This record gives sequence, C-alpha cells and structure tokens, in this order.
Amino acid sequence: MNEDPEHLFPADDGLFEETFSADSTYRVSGQNIRIHQYYCANLGVAASVWDSALHLCQFFEKVSLDLSGMRVIELGGGTGLVGIVAARLERNVDANAPLSGWPSDAPAVLPLSWGHDQNRFSSSWDFVLGADIIYLPETFPLLLDTLVHLSKDGAVVYLASTMRREHGTQDFYDSVLPQMFKVELVQRDPESNINIYKATLR
Repeated sequence: MNEDPEHLFPADDGLFEETFSADSTYRVSGQNIRIHQYYCANLGVAASVWDSALHLCQFFEKVSLDLSGMRVIELGGGTGLVGIVAARLERNVDANAPLSGWPSDAPAVLPLSWGHDQNRFSSSWDFVLGADIIYLPETFPLLLDTLVHLSKDGAVVYLASTMRREHGTQDFYDSVLPQMFKVELVQRDPESNINIYKATLR
C-alpha cells in the first residue's frame, strides 16, 4: 500500500487546497471538550471531528458506560498516522487535561500502521474504539488484523460509522468483521445514517 501522506486519507480534488484551522467546543458528559481541527491538502478529511464520533460519545452517556480508569485505545483513520496528525492530536490531548490531572496515565498519541506494526502495541485493553474509520475497502483486512491483535485479552470493540455504500461500510460489518468477531448492532440512527457496533473476539 502506498504510504505517501497524500494517499493515507480520502480526499476530493481541490478539497482543502488552502491550509486553515478551526477550534470547536463540544459538550460531552457535562464537560466542555475543546478540539483544534487543522485542515490541509495532505490530511484530506482526516482533520474533521465526524458526527459518528459525537454519536459514539452520546451512546456511552446513554448507556452509562464509564471509561474512566479503563485501558482504552482509539484507532484513527487511514493505514497509519503521519507525524503531523499525531502532533495535532497531542495538542488536543494537552488542551483537555483535567484541572485535577488525568485519573491514570495521560493519553498518548502514537502512530500505528494497520496490519503492519500492531504487534508493537499491547493486547491488554478493556476497550478498542473507532469512529468513521471504515471507508477504504483495501484497508479492511489490515484493520481486521489490528483489531484482532488489540482484542486478544478480551477487549470490547465499539465502532461508529456513517454507512456509506460507496465505501463498502456495510460489507465490512456484515462480512469482514464477523470472520473473527461476534458483532452486534447496538444503535442505529436512520436520520444521520450512523450505526454503532459492538464486537468481541470469537
């Protein structure tokens, strides 16, 4: 797979030809979360906070799933994170540090190339999360290998996706993920066309 940054993320011709940034505040679990979004041609659509991420946060609130104190890893889009993406994410982690400090270790932002270097990461997670990371069919086997590795010690996987037919999203959940996981649709929002799935390793 081509690892050149311009090929890591889906991008429309002319999308984000100019570099710009935007700061947004989201209200989650009674707290304000400040997110700096940095848009440029090399990042394509990877700079955005997608609606599926907000739906996943709201789902956790609705089912009263408290992730504090848990071992959680979140996967970002593409086949890996380039340095500039990691730098932007680190800024958001720093900007949202609780006044009393993190309840355990502070979140770390690290590159992980799906299907290639997941063995550098622990398999001891309670939860593996992902929002709108199912959009390139050629990455599906790589993502599956990564999810299997990260879930070996019993992690529960939650994935939120906008169900885009042109990206084969439904096929991933119907045919690819069930090869190794028990998959359950836990929330469907037909208005926004966003599904949330829970998966556990078979």
